Amino acid sequence: MITSRTNDKIKYIEKLKQKSSFRREEGCFIVEGIRMVREVPEDLRRELYLTEKALADHPELSRWCGAVETVSDSVMEKLADTKTPQGMLAVVKIPENGSEGDGDEKTPLYLVLDGVQDPGNVGTIIRTAEAVGATAVLLSRTSADPFSPKVVRSTMGTIFRVRVEISDDLPDTLRGLKKEGVRIFGTHLSGTEFYDADLTCPLAFLIGNEGNGLTDEVAKEADSLLRIPMEGQVESLNAAVSGSVVAYEAYRQRRGTKK
Repeated sequence: MITSRTNDKIKYIEKLKQKSSFRREEGCFIVEGIRMVREVPEDLRRELYLTEKALADHPELSRWCGAVETVSDSVMEKLADTKTPQGMLAVVKIPENGSEGDGDEKTPLYLVLDGVQDPGNVGTIIRTAEAVGATAVLLSRTSADPFSPKVVRSTMGTIFRVRVEISDDLPDTLRGLKKEGVRIFGTHLSGTEFYDADLTCPLAFLIGNEGNGLTDEVAKEADSLLRIPMEGQVESLNAAVSGSVVAYEAYRQRRGTKK
């Protein structure tokens, strides 16, 4: 059992938890809790740490991977990113080229995040992507790291089933999609009403920063700008809500449902 908070393995996990650059360097991230631990595909499992009570409650986890260790309650409290830890934490591999969903066999649908910084918004959009059968979620480097503990937790396991990619040059990535026949739609207050658009074609939706919207460099790559109609004095919607609304309209149209 690991009882020291200064153990090298504990320091390693702390660094994975705190630094996105270290996660990229190591190709690993962490997940917490029984639900998330059970979601991890076998080929991505690297290490599992549990308290004695958690192991007693879930003895099957002793065979979860080849490196299972028990830790003291105080060590788990240090490792956990949640206020009420469930007594287990795993180190898992970041899938090469992102996780693959089944959206690639359908008409392409990308959700593209330009500087979306709230972890809850990023996680919710990744969950929405699975729900609508999206091809992938693409993120700028200025967006919240999709493999940070808070984002991973808010995906509720979909991080392992949705293709997620981070672009170092988002405008260039968009130009590449356009060469493949993908239409780029930007969500923007000055756009036309998106319910009037044909969303059955291969497309990508651009979702901007919570406060500032799309950057000029990304917005100029859009083939069309679309807005979500709103009543009252509401000027804009939460980034995750906006992404979900437009993604579900594309999903509705593709199912053949008429307005």
